[in-house]
Amino acid sequence: MVLQIGFNRRFAPGFAAARAAIDRGAVGSVQLLRSNTRDPRLADPTGIPSGTIFTQTLIHDFDTLNWLNPGAAPVSVYAQAGALVRPDFADAGLLDTALVTIRYSNGAMAMADASFQAVYGYDVRAEVFGSGGLVTAGHQSVDDSVLYGPAGIAIDTARSDTDLLWPSYRDELAAFAAAVRGGARTGATGADARSALQVALAAIESHATNRPVEI
Repeated sequence: MVLQIGFNRRFAPGFAAARAAIDRGAVGSVQLLRSNTRDPRLADPTGIPSGTIFTQTLIHDFDTLNWLNPGAAPVSVYAQAGALVRPDFADAGLLDTALVTIRYSNGAMAMADASFQAVYGYDVRAEVFGSGGLVTAGHQSVDDSVLYGPAGIAIDTARSDTDLLWPSYRDELAAFAAAVRGGARTGATGADARSALQVALAAIESHATNRPVEI
């Protein structure tokens, strides 16, 4: 049986290149990491359970940060969150904006943020800073064209994750099919999913208690 968790950013070309740079030591010892997920629009928030921003949105950032800090484990989490996009749903428990800091076993520190409404488009990025340099991944534009005009500088932004990250979904599915046929397993494992979920659950507890939570 093949288990592959749907953390597709591992297959996005820029993120894969960043991990390859880290693996070959191009950034030295990892010290600081950042990751963000910002959705283009918050529609009807009525049916969104409290904690969704941690368990369904930021969980991708938690896996990304874990993956970009190979060999280290998250040990402490502190989270802040609120209803900044739709404050009228705050009393219902909506959390549409969040900021999470993570400390790792190798001493590295990371930050992940999320918002359910980025008016400029879907926004997924990451950054890893180390003793030997810096590597970044992700973008907001659907292609590499930039328009320079009298109104300023403009790019065409994506309005959905499938538009922005379609190569990652394609390559993720191809990797799963190859693994089913007996090839190497390159996707996220159950252990990877458990680690990201531990961070998400710790973030929920941290937000509720307003204190850091050890894993």
